[in-house]
Amino acid sequence: MTMMIPFDEADARLDWLALTDAMAKGHTFPKAQIKDVFLYEGDNTLLNRSAWIDGLGLAVKCATVFPGNTKVGKPAVGGAVNLFSGIDGALEAIIDFHLVTKWKTAADSLLAARRLARPDSRNILIVGAGTVAQSLYQAYSAGFPDAKFTIWNRSPERAAAFAADHPGMVVADDLETAVAAADIVTCATMSIDPVISGAWLRPGQHIDLIGAYRPDMREVDDQALIKSRIFVDSRETTLGHIGELKIPLEAGVISETDVIADYYEPDRFIRQNDDEITLFKNGGGAHLDLMTSRHILDVWKAK
Repeated sequence: MTMMIPFDEADARLDWLALTDAMAKGHTFPKAQIKDVFLYEGDNTLLNRSAWIDGLGLAVKCATVFPGNTKVGKPAVGGAVNLFSGIDGALEAIIDFHLVTKWKTAADSLLAARRLARPDSRNILIVGAGTVAQSLYQAYSAGFPDAKFTIWNRSPERAAAFAADHPGMVVADDLETAVAAADIVTCATMSIDPVISGAWLRPGQHIDLIGAYRPDMREVDDQALIKSRIFVDSRETTLGHIGELKIPLEAGVISETDVIADYYEPDRFIRQNDDEITLFKNGGGAHLDLMTSRHILDVWKAK
C-alpha cells in the first residue's frame, strides 16, 4: 500500500539530529546512482531528480517551477517525492516535496557542522532571511542548543522581520563585522557574486555555503577558499556543476585535491584543530533526497 505523507503531520514528527545520523548511515551503503532531467517551456521548468541506492531503494523528486504563479497568488514551486522499494520496485510512499527539501537541505549542513565546527561554537550567523533561513535556524538550534543567533540580509527590513519571530536573535547592520564575530557562518542567498570575503574570516570558524546551485553562482570569494579546508557533501554533484567551486577550479585558484573529502570519506571529513577554518559546500543531490525520504517513511511508520 502506497503511503501519502503530508507536510504538517510529518514535519511535527521529525528530529534534526536523528536525520543527520540517518544521512551519515546512508553514506555507508554503496554509492548512489544519480540522474537529473530538466524540461523547459518558456520560463517554466520541470525537474526530475532521481537516485538509486542499493539497500535504501529508489527516489524520484519531481518539481515544477512556474515563476509567473506568484503574480496570481499561487506557489511558484510544486512537486512530490516518489519513494520506491529497492526489492520489488513497488511505490512505497509519495512525500510532500517541500517537506523533503526543507529537512534535506538544513540537515545536510548540520551534519557537516557536527563534524567540522568546533563543539564550543556559540555565535551563529545566518546570512539571508529567506525560506531556508528558518530551517537552518531550527537545525542549528538542535545541533548547538547553547548558541546565540545573528541574522543579516540585504534588505534590513526582512532581517528585522525574521528576528522578530525568533526571540533573542540579533540583526546585524554590517556583514563584515558579523562574519568576523561568528563561530559558524551559514549562508543561504541567491547571490551570483560573492557576498563573503575571505579577508573577514578568522581562525577556528566554520563556513556553511548553501545558496549557490548554478554554474554562475558564488557566495564566497577566492580568498575564502584559499584560507579554508574545503569539504563537500558530494564531489560528483558539486565540483563540476556549482560555481562556488567550478569557477575557481577552472581558473586554477584551487585544485580538486584541495577538496579534502565528501560524505563518502568519513575518516577524512573531520576538523584537525581549533584554529583551522573549515568550509562546507552544501550541494544537495538526489541521493540526499532519497536518504531523507527513507528516514521520513521510517519515522512515519514507527509513529
